[in-house]
Amino acid sequence: MSNISHPSGWRKATAGLATAEQFAQAGEQAAVPKTQAFVALKRVGAHIGLKAGDLLLLDTLGAFTQSQDWEEGQRPIVWASNAYLMAQTGFSLSALKRHARRLAEIGVISFKDSPNGKRWGHRDEDGIIVEAYGFDLSPLSARAEEFEQLHVEIQAERALCQRLKRQITVSRRMIRARIEAAVSGALRGPWTQLTTQFEELLGQLPRRHTASETLERLMDWFRELQERVEAAYLKAVRAEEVVENTPKTIEQVSGKTQEMNPREVISGPHIPITTKLNPVTSNSSEKEEAGDVAPNAPPEERVDRELEDWVAEVRKKRGAALDLPTVMQACPEFASWARNVGGYLKDWGDLHRVAGQLRPMIGVSEHAWNLAQDRLGPQIATAALVLTFDKHARGEVASPGGYLRGMIEKAGAGELHLERSFYGRLSGQAA
Repeated sequence: MSNISHPSGWRKATAGLATAEQFAQAGEQAAVPKTQAFVALKRVGAHIGLKAGDLLLLDTLGAFTQSQDWEEGQRPIVWASNAYLMAQTGFSLSALKRHARRLAEIGVISFKDSPNGKRWGHRDEDGIIVEAYGFDLSPLSARAEEFEQLHVEIQAERALCQRLKRQITVSRRMIRARIEAAVSGALRGPWTQLTTQFEELLGQLPRRHTASETLERLMDWFRELQERVEAAYLKAVRAEEVVENTPKTIEQVSGKTQEMNPREVISGPHIPITTKLNPVTSNSSEKEEAGDVAPNAPPEERVDRELEDWVAEVRKKRGAALDLPTVMQACPEFASWARNVGGYLKDWGDLHRVAGQLRPMIGVSEHAWNLAQDRLGPQIATAALVLTFDKHARGEVASPGGYLRGMIEKAGAGELHLERSFYGRLSGQAA
C-alpha cells in the first residue's frame, strides 16, 4: 500500500492541527526523554479525550523513535507507511486515519508533510535524523510539563472527591441512626418529614464519577439535614426527660391506685415523692475513700477513672498534658461530630460514651469495638477510636475497622504509641 498522504480528509487544515504544529515547534526547543513524555501523557490521556486506540497508535509511532530524537534541537519524526502501521495495530485505513487525526486535534502529534506528500526520512551515521517527513511527536515534549501538572490536579481532585464521599457516608449514617433511634424509641418529632427529605437526598447521590463541586453541594445538604435531625432528636429526648423527671405526688399515686382498686383508700399526710435520689451526706472516712473507685462501682465510674489514670500516665511519659481539649483539638473532625451528638464533653467518661455512639457511623463493627476495649482497655480503645474516626473523616483511612484492628495488633507487639499520633497531628496543624 502506498505511503502517499492526501491533504484532504484526515489532514484537512483545522485550528487543532495548527495548534499542534505550534506545540511541535516548541517541543523542538525542549529536551524531554521519551519515557517521561509518554508517562506524562498516559496519566492524563483519558482526561483529555484520548481513546485506547489512540494510545495504541501513539505507542506504535513512539517505538520508531530513538533517544537522540528527543534531545533539544531535534524532532522525533516517524515516517512509517500506512501499510506497516495497519499491520502493527490491526486498524483499517479509515480507523488509522481517525486515530491519527484525533491525536493531532488534541495536540499530541503533528503532521509534517513533504513537498510531494510522501512520508520519508533518513539518519546520519550517528543516528541523528537529517531530514524526515511524517508523524511528528514533538508536541509531547512541549506538553510534558503541562500534562504532569494536570496529573497533580487530577489526583488532588480525586482525593478531595474521596474525602467528600466518606464525609457524606458518615453524615448519612448519622442521620439514619438518629431517625431509627427516634422511631424505635417512640420519640415525638417530624420523623416522617425528615425521612422523606433524607430519601430525596439519597436519590441525588451520584452513581458515577462526579466533580468535587457537586459533592461539596451534596455534603452541605446532608450536613444541614443532619443538624436538623440532631436538633429534633435532642429536643425529643429532653422532652422525654422532663416528663420522666417530673415530681409525682401521693395524690397522683393514690389516684392511680384507686383507679385500679376503688375499694382501697389511702389516708395520711400528703408527702411529695420525687423520682430523684436525695443526696447522702458522707462522713470523714467516706471522704478519704473518695479518691478511689470501689470494686463494685458502676461501669461508667470505673471507665472514667481508668481514662483519667491513662491521661496521667501519658503526662508522665511525655512531660506534657494529653488532656481532653488536646485530644479534641488534635481531632477536629471527631470533635465536631462528638459535640453534635453529646453536646459539651466534660470528662473522659463522656468521650468514651460518645465514641461508642459514633462508632457505627464509620462502619466499625461492635465486635471490633469490643475487641479493642478488651485488648487495649477502655481508655486506649477510646483514644484509638477517636483517632480512627478523625482520620477516616479526613480521607486518610479508607477502612476504619481494619485500621482499628491494626492498632490492636501494634499494641500486642508493644508498638502502639497513640500519644505520638495526637501530638503529631497538633504539630501538623501548627505547620
